[in-house]
Amino acid sequence: MGKRPMTVRMARWSAEHPWRAIALWVVFVAVCFVGGNMAGTHKATAQDDAIGESGQAYVMIEHGKFADEPAVDNVLITPMSGKLDVAAATKAAKAAQAKLGEVTGVAKVGDPVPSSNGQALLVPITMTGDPDTAPDRVEPLRAATAEVQAQYPALRVEEVGGPSIEKALNDTLGKDFQKAEILSLPVTLAILILAFGALIAAGVPVLLALSSVVAAMGLSTLASHLVPMGDATGSVILLIGMAVGVDYSLFYVRREREERAKGRGHVDAVEIAAETSGHAVVVSGTAVIIAMAGLFLAGDSTFSSLATGSILVVAVAVIGSLTVLPALLAKLGRWVDRPRVPLIWRLNRNGGEGRMWRKILSPALKKPAITLAVSVLALLALAAPALGMKLKFPGTEDLPRTTPAMQAYDRLAAAYPSNGTTHVVAVEAPASQATAVKAALTKLAHSTQGDPLFAPLETTGPKIDVSADKTVAVLDIATPFSARSDKGADSLHELRQKLAPAALGGITGAKYAVAGGVAENEDYAKHVWQTLPIVAAFVLALTFLVMAWTFRSVVIALTSILLNLLSAAAAYGLLVLVFQNHWAEGLLGFTSTGAIVSWLPLFLFVVLFGLSMDYHVFVVSRIREAVGRGVPTREAVADGITGSAGTVSSAAIVMVAVFSIFATLSTIDMKQLGVGLAAAILLDATIIRAVVLPSLMTLLGPANWWAPRFLRPRAVSSEEEQTPELVGVS
Repeated sequence: MGKRPMTVRMARWSAEHPWRAIALWVVFVAVCFVGGNMAGTHKATAQDDAIGESGQAYVMIEHGKFADEPAVDNVLITPMSGKLDVAAATKAAKAAQAKLGEVTGVAKVGDPVPSSNGQALLVPITMTGDPDTAPDRVEPLRAATAEVQAQYPALRVEEVGGPSIEKALNDTLGKDFQKAEILSLPVTLAILILAFGALIAAGVPVLLALSSVVAAMGLSTLASHLVPMGDATGSVILLIGMAVGVDYSLFYVRREREERAKGRGHVDAVEIAAETSGHAVVVSGTAVIIAMAGLFLAGDSTFSSLATGSILVVAVAVIGSLTVLPALLAKLGRWVDRPRVPLIWRLNRNGGEGRMWRKILSPALKKPAITLAVSVLALLALAAPALGMKLKFPGTEDLPRTTPAMQAYDRLAAAYPSNGTTHVVAVEAPASQATAVKAALTKLAHSTQGDPLFAPLETTGPKIDVSADKTVAVLDIATPFSARSDKGADSLHELRQKLAPAALGGITGAKYAVAGGVAENEDYAKHVWQTLPIVAAFVLALTFLVMAWTFRSVVIALTSILLNLLSAAAAYGLLVLVFQNHWAEGLLGFTSTGAIVSWLPLFLFVVLFGLSMDYHVFVVSRIREAVGRGVPTREAVADGITGSAGTVSSAAIVMVAVFSIFATLSTIDMKQLGVGLAAAILLDATIIRAVVLPSLMTLLGPANWWAPRFLRPRAVSSEEEQTPELVGVS
């Protein structure tokens, strides 16, 4: 007998030395976590995040080394109804000035500023300390403002501004993710208990997933010194880590239990699980890692940090499934099936699931051509709306209006348009040109007046900030339209294509760029559309090579790619149907932006392609095993899918349940991410696996395993070479 595969040798050693393997895993996780915390996190800078013209503008501003401006919050005074009582509002403003001037952490309270329509007064409050921590220090301001409100019940007196809004958003997001964390763990455990009928067996996958997440969190902070970390990296590590960690454990534990049920000893059962499911885990993990690596080609620090975190957690989960998982299973032995949940245990042992799946597969096996045509046409119809996909960043106007701070923001933006959406014009030029630059920016600001695309200037005129070395100047130009509106985009195009070149184009040695919320939205959407084909081509090419080498079949590799593309396209179409339209707003609790969040299509593609391969590799591996035993293709397809049905269904249900929790969160980007992931996994685990895959493989028959001679296994006899079913089966 030849040398056993690495997965088998690792599992065998772990099963024979369980305490050593468990101890080494615990040490590994602890070292990763502690080492990462000691090293600290390196965050992305403006240079790292420079995308398009807006990115160039922020790099210029960073070059200017501007001193941090103090945080400014406001007290907004408006009527409860009708017209503003100016006299009462003035008294309330003076009371607010006096009350807030006594609050610790307030550097200055400015004079009341009336709105242009005479329906509001705004009292600016300059805060002391680090502007980044200002949101954590707004509670005393809120309390003082509430006291003024109590004195003037006929008026609406409210705290509003950057720090207040950020505090409200942080509180909302914190509650959201706390809800997601609280719900996801018991939901996962409940589904696993239903899958296994035993508490310990249900706990093992969760244990591996959580330990993989902890280790990857530490490793990601170390990696951030090479690839700067973004804000969302930790959340993605948790999301992906729980998904693949549970999946890989399910594949392994199910197969080990199956072999023990056939009378194998504990160590032998673990070894067979390593040779079959362990091999599938390695291939699946490799496919996920390849898909995630494609994000590096986007040339975007956000995607690069997401790729790094995802790759690390998948790699750790794969290693854990090949080392500590066999050790746990060997040490637990039959205790893994304890304590049993009586009714669920009996349902798991009666074999009814296999009979049910044979009935589901019946159309695909008996009439494969018709079944394939109908199912593919249905998925293409679902994917069709994706052709009209629009991309936009969510703006402040898309945040949930359930908080007083966001309701106050709407009133602030209506009364003072310059406090809403702004374009940021940055100019970098030699210091000798500072006077000319300032004059040109002043001219630019005045050239926007009278144009309905731009807001009126403040009575004090345009505010131009100049760096200490006089090489960088920055001007804010307000527009009364939201960052994701068509009018907002029109104002950006007017500024970039006409007004800015006319005012700034003649300055010698100067370069300029326009940034701001509207510009970021436009530039990032363009960036995603430009990089998506590059990333997709990389992922498709490498995944094809991995699948072809793994299954020794060009046909299996090609069909795997096509089925995953079909699944991803259908998920895109569903996202457009749900979120670019209004019919699901009441159901999911959101207000349609008429677009999909800019970063979502690219991220969804690689995540879905990677996670879908988990199921595909596992199912096709079982089919290949049956073909290798000489089972005809049609029966092998039935055996492979029914034999893997319990495992894949349980893993898919866990993923769909966890992802669906994200669809209940408040922000539109998390809702879209949750719906997109849940829908794609559901489609992949049902229509693709139970209808499209079996009908396609049944139609192809022996041709499934065709491969050029160089790709076929070395030890193929002349008799086997003439038997197409066995080509590529090792």
